[in-house]
Amino acid sequence: MEQLIQSAQNFLSIAFFSVATVFFAFSLLLLLLRSRSWCNCEVCDAYLNSTWATEFDNLCDWYAHLLRQSPTGTIHIHVLGNTVTANPDNVEYMLKTRFENFPKGKAFSSILGDLLGRGIFNVDGEAWQFQRKMASLELGSVSVRSYAFQIVASEVAHRLMPLLNASSLDASSPLDLQCVFRRFAFESISKISFGLDPGCIDLSLPMSDFEAAFDLASKLSAQRAAVASPVVWKVKRMLDVGSEGELRRAIQLIDELAIQVIRQRRKIGFASNHDLLSRFMATINDEKYLRDIVISFLLAGRDTVASGLTMFFLLLSRHPKVAAAIREEVDKLAGDEMARYDQLRGMHYLHAALFESMRLYPPVQFDSKFCLNDDVLADGTFVSRGTRVTYHPYAMGRMETIWGRDCLEFKPERWLQGGVFSPANLFKYPVFQAGLRVCIGKEMAIMEMKTVIASVIRDFDIEVIEGDGYRPRFAAGLTGSLADGLMVRVRRRSSREGVAFLGS
Repeated sequence: MEQLIQSAQNFLSIAFFSVATVFFAFSLLLLLLRSRSWCNCEVCDAYLNSTWATEFDNLCDWYAHLLRQSPTGTIHIHVLGNTVTANPDNVEYMLKTRFENFPKGKAFSSILGDLLGRGIFNVDGEAWQFQRKMASLELGSVSVRSYAFQIVASEVAHRLMPLLNASSLDASSPLDLQCVFRRFAFESISKISFGLDPGCIDLSLPMSDFEAAFDLASKLSAQRAAVASPVVWKVKRMLDVGSEGELRRAIQLIDELAIQVIRQRRKIGFASNHDLLSRFMATINDEKYLRDIVISFLLAGRDTVASGLTMFFLLLSRHPKVAAAIREEVDKLAGDEMARYDQLRGMHYLHAALFESMRLYPPVQFDSKFCLNDDVLADGTFVSRGTRVTYHPYAMGRMETIWGRDCLEFKPERWLQGGVFSPANLFKYPVFQAGLRVCIGKEMAIMEMKTVIASVIRDFDIEVIEGDGYRPRFAAGLTGSLADGLMVRVRRRSSREGVAFLGS
């Protein structure tokens, strides 16, 4: 009798497993059919088979090429269900005119949900409004901006400059400047946003392991958006295999860091502090929600600033006349001292050079929304409900229709009128987004990058080590970072040999 019962149980188990397998296969087939992965147009074929890589080093360069060829500055990648545009009128339509119809959307939130959770960059509606209001109150105050500048200036003087000085003493050993800027930005944003020095947080592993986890999680999360059907990564996630297994383990490390940050801040107290986390902790008790907020601001403050600085010094090494002009301006306004906040604001040529660098190499190369209801973009392009609509700052910086025939040239002068910086329309230059979701950390990021540039360029020559025909190759990720880093040689300027700087 027991044997009969056991046989029946085995039969039922096999039957259940078989039915589940058939149901899963059927669901998978439906999802694949809905993904329109059968499209065999020239663009989709090039995307699926990566034949674009025979001519272009980066996917963004291929997109820019396609967008330049389009009469409207808009293209369709059917296998991704993605409409991509470099048309400023469309950008304004999405980010301002019809803002409510182009939210981040559930599809986007799903892609980045494991990493960013309910953080400000991954939500819409009330959750977004609440976090934005809280962050705006903090980042918009004069006292907090002064507090942030003091932190950045201290980091530059006591950590960045001594490191570069040490590297200049051994010119035979190249330095990965991208890695340096990532560490610098990580430490600065940790102090500004959380009031904590990363070196003082009680962690089970070295900080470098957590920074590597951020890079890996960013890369793998971005790869989710690149597959023709989301079912691919969702199945791998369910089975915990391949890239999804790696992503889960990376996020576990990130979670540990975030939890320790929150606990350390709670231990120190947060009632009367300037940092962003303290303001949120005064009203939020949900540790998971706080974790999402910590990760969102940490990633944004670290990766975007590091990307902006890295690409700036790559371009600067190719344009010595621009470097000389910046040095002249810094010497005139700040002399041998570290530039004060008010002096930075008067450095119009430096400001122009930074904006010109980000025009060509924006830290966030593209940004996607999802169409809530059927709509027609400003250029007449129809987009159906559920369509992913992407505006592409990287391609926009390379459009003759926007910037003229010299759009591929690095010319800070295009931003100056009578020697004074003149900003462009944000929908033409959406490097910091535009409309209702314009970046609230814009002024702080600009201040941080200008502080670094003014200090470094005054005392050092940065020579990028470029082989014959070198062209930057981007790594997959949420921001524009270089796949192979930025290897440089640092040389202390001969005219600065006798000049001491704080921290040396």
